[in-house]
Amino acid sequence: MDREDKRRYLVVGSVILEIVSPLLRKKLEDCYTSKGFGCLQDFINSLPVKHILFHLRHKNSKCCVDTANCVNKQSLPLNYSQWNRMYTAGSKKHNCHCKYTSKPIPLNDLDLTLLSLILLNCCSLSLNEETLISDLREFKNNYLSHNTDGAITETEYNTLWTDLTKHVLQLDPSKQNNLVIIQNRPLDESLCQYYVTCLLDVHVILEKIDTKIDATSAEIQTTIGNGNTEVMETIGTKTAELLATMGINNDVLMAKIEEVLQNKICQRCKRNIKKQDKKGRALHPYKLGHSIFTLNHEINLTSVASGDLGYVKVTDMVMMDDGRLVICVPKQNRLLICNTDVSQVDSIDVQDGPYSVTAVNNSTVAVTLLGSMCIEMYDIHNKLKLKSISPPGMWCWSDITTINNKLVVCDDKRLLIIDYKTGEVVQTIQTDCQPSRLHGSGDRIFYSGSLRNKLCWYSYTDNRHHTLTLPSHPWSMTTLQDDSLCVVCVDRLVQHVSSDGKHYTTVKTNGLKEQKCCLMSYNSNQRKLATLGDQEHEERIIKVFQEIIKL
Repeated sequence: MDREDKRRYLVVGSVILEIVSPLLRKKLEDCYTSKGFGCLQDFINSLPVKHILFHLRHKNSKCCVDTANCVNKQSLPLNYSQWNRMYTAGSKKHNCHCKYTSKPIPLNDLDLTLLSLILLNCCSLSLNEETLISDLREFKNNYLSHNTDGAITETEYNTLWTDLTKHVLQLDPSKQNNLVIIQNRPLDESLCQYYVTCLLDVHVILEKIDTKIDATSAEIQTTIGNGNTEVMETIGTKTAELLATMGINNDVLMAKIEEVLQNKICQRCKRNIKKQDKKGRALHPYKLGHSIFTLNHEINLTSVASGDLGYVKVTDMVMMDDGRLVICVPKQNRLLICNTDVSQVDSIDVQDGPYSVTAVNNSTVAVTLLGSMCIEMYDIHNKLKLKSISPPGMWCWSDITTINNKLVVCDDKRLLIIDYKTGEVVQTIQTDCQPSRLHGSGDRIFYSGSLRNKLCWYSYTDNRHHTLTLPSHPWSMTTLQDDSLCVVCVDRLVQHVSSDGKHYTTVKTNGLKEQKCCLMSYNSNQRKLATLGDQEHEERIIKVFQEIIKL
């Protein structure tokens, strides 16, 4: 390709982003305001519109109302990303459009593909308007959406430009001067690269290479005995290879999708690695209630922290991948950091009192506070505060966990999913209760709250909420190697819950018999379980249990 090929791509992309997309946004705005809706969110939340869009994403579904208008599309033009940007699922069990509630999505966030889908299916258009919008969408799909090079040849451009300008002027004749200005635009490399990232359908590309990830995961598994550093180096190398196979040579684009791709690889690897021990031997599911752990040693917090801890309430703790414990001591306004053998003790001062903590990666934790409605992130290696995030709607004293490389906190009958890199709330999940305690694992967010004795969880796999009734109210939850759970209830007894969430047994084995603990944290890398509290010392004693590996 040469500079002129890139300039032609910039010209066509500029028409789509600077002229066509605003025109379609204005047409959609006119449509929903003429129907009496004040904003896009209200329009897509109306039952007729939601019903139409629901069937553009879901197959073989019958709705509880308006069954006569249910349709079963041969193809599903609305992809997962588009649907999830517009709607969040409620707690209803059946899969129907009435289960979903629209999100506050700005009109300017809709790209041409999504704009055209809504206009063509949910608005009253003339036959000519339908043809123009459909053709413009096809122009984008054919020349831009899969164009990873960011270039258009002269032959393609000459044919496309005539049709493109003709369609634009039929939509709005006043855009003639705008088209002339764009047609004579010189190449701006940075703007061209930015437009590539805006116009390329990244999800289509990721779906195409998804089949390659299985082979990549198998190669990465061969490095698991050599530590995290080599695993991450291998993942980086294989990610670059996968991108190269798709002909992706745009630096900005690679940066955009690399994180998504690495996360897909990492999640696949985690599922495979979890089925083996560090020597590659297969692991078998645990039998509920059977002996899993043996007591390794105890930590007396009084001995590792300055001052008298008798009055101090420890509110949360997490075990990191390197075996260190990070402990919230709110009345001392600090995080206590110690090895499980107490060979080294550090602390980080946290103003407003740390309440709940979760591991973000090997060296970073995220903490919620007693005295303010925000999340603070800390580097526990260098004992530095990295950032502070204040998600709108987050509750004070909120618990915190992680899911799919995102943070999760509590809101009023909602779970807030937060991108900690940008600080934005990327998803809200409605719940039937006020959530209080949280635990993320795999594709599930476990929570307990105002529903008596109910262990609840939201599953991304089926987009549903589930519950299990326990003998007492669940308080602290941690996931074991086989995806079963240990749940500490308010009566201080431990319930062992099966990986499918359908069964449970009260733990009475020697390893955890009558510990009367209040908190638990398990780490699959260490194969260790830490419990806080016992019958005699309440929240001064941490007991560290080693997992019994059975072949």
